[in-house]
Amino acid sequence: MHYVVTGAAGFIGSKLVEALNRAGVTEIIAVDNLENAAKVKNLAGCEIEDYMDKRDFIERLVANQFDEDIEAVLHQGACSDTMESDGRYVMENNYRYSRLLLDWCQEEAVPFLYASSASVYGAGREFREERACERPLNAYAYSKFLFDQHVRRRLPARSAQIAGFRYFNVYGPNEAHKGRMASVSFHAFNQFVGEGRVKLFVGSDGYADGEQQRDFIHVDDVVKANLYFLEHREISGIFNCGTGRAQSFNDVACAVVNGVRAGRGETGLSLRDMVAEGLIEYIPFPPQLVGKYQSFTEADLGLLRNAGYGEDFMPVEQGVGSYVAHLLGEQG
Repeated sequence: MHYVVTGAAGFIGSKLVEALNRAGVTEIIAVDNLENAAKVKNLAGCEIEDYMDKRDFIERLVANQFDEDIEAVLHQGACSDTMESDGRYVMENNYRYSRLLLDWCQEEAVPFLYASSASVYGAGREFREERACERPLNAYAYSKFLFDQHVRRRLPARSAQIAGFRYFNVYGPNEAHKGRMASVSFHAFNQFVGEGRVKLFVGSDGYADGEQQRDFIHVDDVVKANLYFLEHREISGIFNCGTGRAQSFNDVACAVVNGVRAGRGETGLSLRDMVAEGLIEYIPFPPQLVGKYQSFTEADLGLLRNAGYGEDFMPVEQGVGSYVAHLLGEQG
């Protein structure tokens, strides 16, 4: 039996492939679009049975030429650029592609686990998996929102598991290829190592400088949640996948700076000391993000906990510290 992982060379997809390998699974069909060839290294250490270009994969699905026995589909493939202005491209990649794959899985009674996004909540202050809380602000968020609505309509008559995960701000190894869409932690690390300081936005939406808050979740915690549902195929629905704990961008910057300092054998500093020494710099808020920016996110974990998932999530201090150690190790 084969597992299909879409977006397999990407950030979360490649970490899922790694996790399946650790569980002894190597019969994996890795699906991706490698026009960005930098993603290849994410799969270099993994064991898979086959690789398929996304377009070839879709063609085979449409032509009903998929002869392999499929155990489950973990659908992580998407256009993840929240600033992408080509709405047609976003909808084709995130909405139509997902609908096609879900329809096939339901026809074949194959479990379908997929990546949604906390961006569907927009600038709201309530983060429950309910229609009343969902106010997407851009094409990316709308594409994820619209597919979630389709899933809700399909759930009552489903033939197999359908589980969607609204990822909050995910960070960790294997995201370097994402460029500007890589995590705050990744950019902060490179700024500090390259320039000696971390740049954060000045205050906005009533928050002080660097005090905007997000629910930052380490990719390893995201992977654990996916595998739990893969093992419990009786559970379906749409679930928040965050820590349930909002932390500030200042917290992230401090974890990065002190993580690098620890790697150099230097003592840790407080936020006040970092600002005083110019290690954290506050820059103007970009005009293009006005009205399109989430200044606060915090996952409501009620549904996830009710589904039986009881694992703890790493706070920023632990998760970012671990990530910084990984990045330092990559640099030698």
